[in-house]
Amino acid sequence: MMNQRKTIVTELGKAGLIAVVRARSPQQVMPLAAALLEGGIRAIEITFTTPSAPQAIAGVVKALGDTAVIGAGTVLNLDQCHQALDAGAQFVVSPIMRPSLLEPCHRAGCPVMLGAYSPTEAQLAHEAGSDLIKIFPADGLGPNYIKALKAPLPHLPIVPTGGVNLDTMEAFLRAGCHALGVGSSLISQAILQQSDWSALRERAQAFSQPTISSII
Repeated sequence: MMNQRKTIVTELGKAGLIAVVRARSPQQVMPLAAALLEGGIRAIEITFTTPSAPQAIAGVVKALGDTAVIGAGTVLNLDQCHQALDAGAQFVVSPIMRPSLLEPCHRAGCPVMLGAYSPTEAQLAHEAGSDLIKIFPADGLGPNYIKALKAPLPHLPIVPTGGVNLDTMEAFLRAGCHALGVGSSLISQAILQQSDWSALRERAQAFSQPTISSII
């Protein structure tokens, strides 16, 4: 199970970008995920703020799990955690420090990304066993914060969410991030309101070209 977790963590690092999906309806999730894949995004986090999130996750995992890494986001408690695992989520993300999620996920071979904001929280999440550290919200922190954080704590596998866009993603990666969580700057409210999947595909292409691996 440890090797499975490490493999998924490595795949997330190779993907570079994790699309954070907060869909307006469960019916949007499948075409949305397909558009992201067509645009070159290979890691998708479907949040529990999406209506009927477990069913949506299960559908995407079944349809696209061989070509993408599909995870569950905004997991706040053990009930949601078990629903995510039952749906086949390949990684679990929480915006908060919730160490109780670690045991069931690790038992299932599923990596966890716990949320943190301060250096203390980030280190405590790591010591608790979090496979990745979600720095959230990163909007007001920026790449320089990550660089400063990594100076005394270089062992932390950081994934910032918030404030990551086409103008900042290179600086975030150069600051030493393992990967980047990308939400509304990729999947805008206008795209969701109009279900404009061709626009999302083009937006995904803009984020993935040049490839993230060439920046890291």
